[in-house]
Amino acid sequence: MAKYCVLEDDKLCTNCGRCNMCDLDPEKVCDNCMRCLNRSTADYAEIKIDAVYMSEEVPKEDEDPL
Repeated sequence: MAKYCVLEDDKLCTNCGRCNMCDLDPEKVCDNCMRCLNRSTADYAEIKIDAVYMSEEVPKEDEDPL
């Protein structure tokens, strides 16, 4: 089964290694140091909520343009 690229949609993986490179230093292979995640010192995780819909219908102003 073909493996797809995780960085580009609809592209087959060519084993180029770009997905293994560090986001902060593109010359370095990722070593999972986690500095790119900007973790806070809080004891909880936070998720920002933009809107709450009380029905299944999405208001026109919040619809994604196609």
